[in-house]
Amino acid sequence: MSLKPRVVNFEETWSRLLETVQGVIQLGNVKRKTWNDRFSDVYALCVAFPEPHSDRLYEETKKFLEEHVELLYQEIKEADENLLAMYHKHWQVYSKGAAYMDQLYSYLNQQYIKKQRMSDADKNFGFMLDSTEEQLMDIGELALDIWKRLMIKPLQRNLQDLLLRELQGDRCGDDTNQAVLHSVINSFVDVEQYKKKQQLQLYQDLFESKCLEETGDYYRKESANLLQEHSCSQYMEKVLQRLHEETLRSRKFLHPSSYNKVMHECQMRMVADHMTFLHGECKTMVRQEHLPDLSRLYKLLRPVQNGLGIMVKELEAHIKDTGLQSTSSLQGDNVPAQFVDAILALHTKFSELINTTLGSDLAFTIALDKACAAVVNNRPSLRIPCRSPELLAKHCDSLLKKSSKGISESELDDKLVQTILVFKYIEDKDIFQRFYSRMMAKRLIHGLSTSMDAEELMINKLKQACGYEFTNKLHRMFTDMGVSDDLNSKFGTYCNDRQTQLGISFSIYVLTTGSWPLGQSALTPFAIPQELEKSVRMFEMFYSDKFPGRKLTWLHHLCTGELKMNYLKKPYIVTVTTFQMAILLLFNNQESMAYGEVRENTQLNEKELNKTVQSLVDVKLLEQQPQGAMEATTTFTLNINYSNKRTKFKITTALQKEAPQEVEQTHVAVEEDRKLYLQAAVVRILKARKILKHNTLIQEVISQASARFSPSVSMIKKCIEVLIDKQYLERTSASDEYAYVA
Repeated sequence: MSLKPRVVNFEETWSRLLETVQGVIQLGNVKRKTWNDRFSDVYALCVAFPEPHSDRLYEETKKFLEEHVELLYQEIKEADENLLAMYHKHWQVYSKGAAYMDQLYSYLNQQYIKKQRMSDADKNFGFMLDSTEEQLMDIGELALDIWKRLMIKPLQRNLQDLLLRELQGDRCGDDTNQAVLHSVINSFVDVEQYKKKQQLQLYQDLFESKCLEETGDYYRKESANLLQEHSCSQYMEKVLQRLHEETLRSRKFLHPSSYNKVMHECQMRMVADHMTFLHGECKTMVRQEHLPDLSRLYKLLRPVQNGLGIMVKELEAHIKDTGLQSTSSLQGDNVPAQFVDAILALHTKFSELINTTLGSDLAFTIALDKACAAVVNNRPSLRIPCRSPELLAKHCDSLLKKSSKGISESELDDKLVQTILVFKYIEDKDIFQRFYSRMMAKRLIHGLSTSMDAEELMINKLKQACGYEFTNKLHRMFTDMGVSDDLNSKFGTYCNDRQTQLGISFSIYVLTTGSWPLGQSALTPFAIPQELEKSVRMFEMFYSDKFPGRKLTWLHHLCTGELKMNYLKKPYIVTVTTFQMAILLLFNNQESMAYGEVRENTQLNEKELNKTVQSLVDVKLLEQQPQGAMEATTTFTLNINYSNKRTKFKITTALQKEAPQEVEQTHVAVEEDRKLYLQAAVVRILKARKILKHNTLIQEVISQASARFSPSVSMIKKCIEVLIDKQYLERTSASDEYAYVA
């Protein structure tokens, strides 16, 4: 075939082409050679000499398609009840035939129609726009447009009614032809597929809007009937079933763009319209923890806007009430462990409920956190401080102390992780820090820690939760223990270099004053026993040589020592405090001694002396004559007949037991620390901002302090007044405004 333009007889060529086009549009059997020849005919007509026949070819093809669709319309229109099936049959053939025709006319589409058609820019800016001039379309698009204009538009009322009737029948359980309905409905989209914009406009106007309206009406009546005939639990079950059925129905028949719209309409009619009823039943379901009903309710309310709000509040209130009930009646010896276990059990129980029943929804997880925080920070009255920080610190203390429970490292690690979970809910973290640091100090000084690794692990977990500043002092305490071990080693070398024999095993802890919660208010005058004087003097010399300018303060009330008692039937090794040791060493040269002599030799104040002597009398190492209150003439005698099942034991004193006033002192100290913290925060903020409004300053301070505790507005106001008195800041001429004073 020559590609050179030539004179072409249009009528003769078109008659051949028309015969093939008729076969193509009806999916007839067109041979490959015939197809190729007709393709060449289209080309020949488009490049004919002297004038191309492109215009005429386009018009004749359009005329043929219109006549063909008119014939099909008449046939479909007369089908009555079988209209949908007939429409489906002809549409399947026509749509495929139109696609083949588009390929056959591809040269016309590319070389003639594409050049004649306005570009998008021309359409947007109105270039050479003539409203009377019809826009040319590709042949495939033209075929579909003709189907829309001459088939769908005239039949739209019939198609709409029949389609909606079939959908209604499917809801009622009647048999429907899925292929037919799906094909007919989607033809409304397919005829617009060549459009660049609003491809779904015909589908929405002709079918979707009416379908949604009918769906809403059906489920409005259906929900009313279900409510009358069933309980709330049964109603929810039926609604979920209907929603599932409607989801499958949408996917069987409708275009994907309608799936969510149909589901939304169903949810509005069956759930949103009855929200008051469902919310009314919500409280009972939550309180009874009826998991199947809660799961159904969650699935129904989740897609509805603001549907879960009431359910979230009810669950939060229920968790809080359950938690308060389980923690309010704690009693016995191990209250701290009971408290922590109760909080963990509460959190585990409702975490599992949220994960398994409520789809791990973030709103419920937040509600769980709020409820647990409310339980942990609950105060019976405003005058009584919250006990949670103290109880948690005691629980940590019991975990990290040496015990006979034989807990493994992995179990201890798990338990410490669990305590951090509870710790995160505590608002007064500074109170916890005070109690924890005091208990940690006792563990470290008296060698009661399970292991130093466990201590370090806990400090690191606290640092992860609250930052380095929170654990700064704890880290320093931990570091001091390592430094002290090194000092002991160097002190031993120091003594050996000077060929000095101490005569006793002597080790010390050098503690940084500001890091350890060891107040010096408890210090009492004390005469060091002669047996210890040499060791103390040598260490002071060693320390002053190594660190000139540093001052050592001896905390004798925290020291311990081991004594070997050889005067009994069998030798015993007893661990005692330094004060107890000083008193017992007085009996090395005599068996009896008066109270006055003991006081003169030890120089202890009366309160400390009474407490220490009483502890020795209580364990029957000393015998008191006469019994009763101690006076200057009271005599103490060694109990020569003393015996103990253990050959190595420890004498505890009231010093090591926590007194109620210690707890009170801790809270008072925390209160003072808070005032200083808030004052520092106010100064920091105003130094950076220079001038600030009262309310803004309050909010900034609360924001900074929230990581450690929840300050009251009244406390912040008092701190501001103190800073004004100290001339760190001043009030400006504007009302409720402060300025930083440089």
